[in-house]
Amino acid sequence: MDDSEVVVRLQGVRKAFNVGTGIETEVLHGIDLTLHRGDFCAVMGPSGSGKSTLLNIIGLLDRPTTGLLQMAGEETTLLADQALTRLRGHHIGFVFQYHHLISAFTALENVMLPLLGAAGFPNPAMRERAEALLESVGLTPWKNNMAGNMSGGQQQRVSLARALAMNPALLLADEPTGNLDTKSADAVFALLRRINQEQGTTVLLVTHNPELGKRCDKTIQVVDGLIQA
Repeated sequence: MDDSEVVVRLQGVRKAFNVGTGIETEVLHGIDLTLHRGDFCAVMGPSGSGKSTLLNIIGLLDRPTTGLLQMAGEETTLLADQALTRLRGHHIGFVFQYHHLISAFTALENVMLPLLGAAGFPNPAMRERAEALLESVGLTPWKNNMAGNMSGGQQQRVSLARALAMNPALLLADEPTGNLDTKSADAVFALLRRINQEQGTTVLLVTHNPELGKRCDKTIQVVDGLIQA
């Protein structure tokens, strides 16, 4: 697979945190990882292993202490915050365990937010895009419902639609089924898989659920800040 298919590449990534009095604790100890277009990967490992730190760095929410990170062919480690924000907004979608929707906004308005943030002002194309995304996750009848009045499964589908608003190359999902019942969790996982297969979106899914991990194409085991498999 050639470099044009590489979505994100980490080389020798280390991350340390200052825990006070000048003492640093290193959480990631030299991560090498390459994700290609269309990959569907689970990140697994015990609590405290560094999974969330790794996801934050891949999502450009945090910077590595040392090492290199390329996103969409661009080296990111020396970019200014504004450039990182631009790159993150256009290339990465996020789905979290807690939906982070604005409860006083409708489902449609929540999905439109990334588009509005990118353009700076609303236009009819944004609404059409948001409506199409809500239709793709089966929520057209609820598009005008306030997010706070929707079920957990519905809210997570709104969150997924919002994550896809900018047509990102990479979708990062942090325990997206963690707060859902089995039926809703299966529905959200099926949506992630469909998006991966139909659009070629790269999906990186953090989960503690071994059954979900088995259903992914690849599993990345993180133990004590290192990739074990």
